[in-house]
Amino acid sequence: MDYLPNLQSALGLVAFPLIALLFCRGQRRINVKLWLAAVCLQVVLALVFLKLPLFQALFGAMNQAVLALQAATTAGTSFVFGYLGGGDLPFDELRPGTSYILAFQAFPLIIVIGALTALLSHWRILPLIIEGLAKIFTRTLNIGGAVALSGAANIFIGMIEAPLFIRNSIKKLSNSELFMVMTLGMSTVAGTVLVLYATFLNEVISNAVGHILTASIMSVPAAVMISLTMVPQNGEPTSSDAEVAFDYSGPMDAITQGAVSAMQMMLGILALIITFIALVTLTNSMLGLFPDYAGAPLSLERVLGWIMAPLCWLMGIPWDEAPTAGTLMGVKTIFNEFLAFIQQSQLPADALSPRSDLVISYALCGFANFGSLGILIGGLSAMAPERRKEITQLGLLSIVSGTLATCMTASVIGVLTLS
Repeated sequence: MDYLPNLQSALGLVAFPLIALLFCRGQRRINVKLWLAAVCLQVVLALVFLKLPLFQALFGAMNQAVLALQAATTAGTSFVFGYLGGGDLPFDELRPGTSYILAFQAFPLIIVIGALTALLSHWRILPLIIEGLAKIFTRTLNIGGAVALSGAANIFIGMIEAPLFIRNSIKKLSNSELFMVMTLGMSTVAGTVLVLYATFLNEVISNAVGHILTASIMSVPAAVMISLTMVPQNGEPTSSDAEVAFDYSGPMDAITQGAVSAMQMMLGILALIITFIALVTLTNSMLGLFPDYAGAPLSLERVLGWIMAPLCWLMGIPWDEAPTAGTLMGVKTIFNEFLAFIQQSQLPADALSPRSDLVISYALCGFANFGSLGILIGGLSAMAPERRKEITQLGLLSIVSGTLATCMTASVIGVLTLS
């Protein structure tokens, strides 16, 4: 059995914090105690969620729930859009799969999940889970309650909705804690899109919902450690009690507001995907004017693959597969993680080994990209206008920290997964 990829992943657990140190604003040193606490917590979380039969059964049930949600959503889209939304075709499908339309069949799932998330928030189920996780992070990572609450909320709701739990505390956060909140937003994915991503990843890895949820939870300790390495903390952590993030008058109000808010998110994602794919096509057309390299035309995907390949190797992906994985990381960083997941699901079966597919899936589970940066800066600046300058200055740095955090999470999975 080849253990070299596992050793590569172990090297990554050391290398990624050292890379973070290169971007440090302050005294350049790694808090070894915090590094050990973060890595140990990540390993424990991975073993608990991925190895214990109880959680394996739970994640299996969650995947069945995803299928049920898909079927329920298809019932709604079929009623509204007819065969465009997944209803019976009034003609013969000449090529299998051509009748599947993302905008009408996949994306409406976001609206359903948004409504359910709002309903769970109104019933206080989601806030209780978030507060419980926040206490675990506070005690194990020695961070303030405000940051811990925001980090725990990021696992279930968006990077802008999560800080609403501490919106009155944002102005009191230290510069380091503010950066930590931004990094936590960049290194996790929201529950509102988690199910959508799983519908594509289910073609690549089993129990995709469980893996995506595990990735978001595991990335919290990594995000804390990486952010504190890049912007060290001075003074005592800021404490905070959970605030009422969403105030609904009743269940129907929650469902209505949740659905409308999710629809706006869905339209935004659709607009970005159309724009980004157009930009990629234009860029590749311009790169095509240059001579071929290594027997193939230059493309944005190939260039991004070369740039990101070393990071993928440090996660434990073999070098011959690293450019392919690097392309996915590049697409995720320059554009967004959804496009990367789509590309991953469309790769040839032999492009990546099952282990590499699993490792890169964890690395892609984060919002660290330029589109999300604009959303994050705008949202936090609206909550704390007096800190707009700080938020803007930390923006680009948060993409780096969020990426390194998910890379660390992928490395932990790489250490624990045999070839």
